[in-house]
Formats: sequence, C-alpha cells, structure tokens
Amino acid sequence: MVGQRRKNISTSPADWKRDDVRHVLGRDGEEAAAEYLRRRGYEILGRNVRTAFGELDIVARDGDTLVFVEVKARRGTGVAGGLEAVDARKQLRLSRLALGFMAAAGLTQAPARFDVVAVDGRSLACTHVVNAFDCAIDF
Repeated sequence: MVGQRRKNISTSPADWKRDDVRHVLGRDGEEAAAEYLRRRGYEILGRNVRTAFGELDIVARDGDTLVFVEVKARRGTGVAGGLEAVDARKQLRLSRLALGFMAAAGLTQAPARFDVVAVDGRSLACTHVVNAFDCAIDF
C-alpha cells in the first residue's frame, strides 16, 4: 500500500457481512423510494447528491416545489423506526445540506420542503411523510 491511504476496514468477517448487508439495504431502499416517488409524479433531479456539507438521499421536484427526501430503510424495526431516525439533529443536518444545495444551484427563492420515505427492508413497501419537518435553521 505504498503511497495509498488505508481505509479503516474491520478485520472481522462478521463486520464485513453486516456492512455489506447495510449497504445493500440502503441502496435497495433508495431505489424503492425513488421509484415510489416517480410513480406519484415526482421528477427525480438527483440521488446521493453531494454538497460541501454531506449527501442528500434524493432531490426531487413536485410541481414547482423542490423536495429534499431523506430515505430510511430498516429491516425488522418496521417503518416507525425509520421515521423516528430523523430526529432534531438529523433535521438540522438536512436543513444545512438543502440550503447549501439551493445556494449552489441558484434556487434560494424556490419553494422547498422536506419529505421522509421509510422503507420496509423486507417488502420494500414505502411510507411517505410529505412535509415531514420544517427547516431547522432560522433566517
């Protein structure tokens, strides 16, 4: 590994499997959520959108409204566990990400909202909460 930076990788095969399953569940959950939104007329503008502050799961348009969608895929805890995972700290982080995205895209005057899609990891059934929370940053 000369000249390369080594990632912090677990040496336990059990951890590898857990991380792989979590990655697959997240990817499948985001795909299910995106398809769910498309079927309801949303235009998907981007998935896994990187900003200077982190990553947004899905950025979409619902009519004239810009929608920032947080996807929570959970296996075994039901959709309630996914919805509860978007606590005040996560809402603040998502608010910062969304405002950064809007500023970079020149969309600071566009109407926007935050939705959450909880995905059941077994059936990939989606529960969609429209306007799940308000922007956590005061202007």
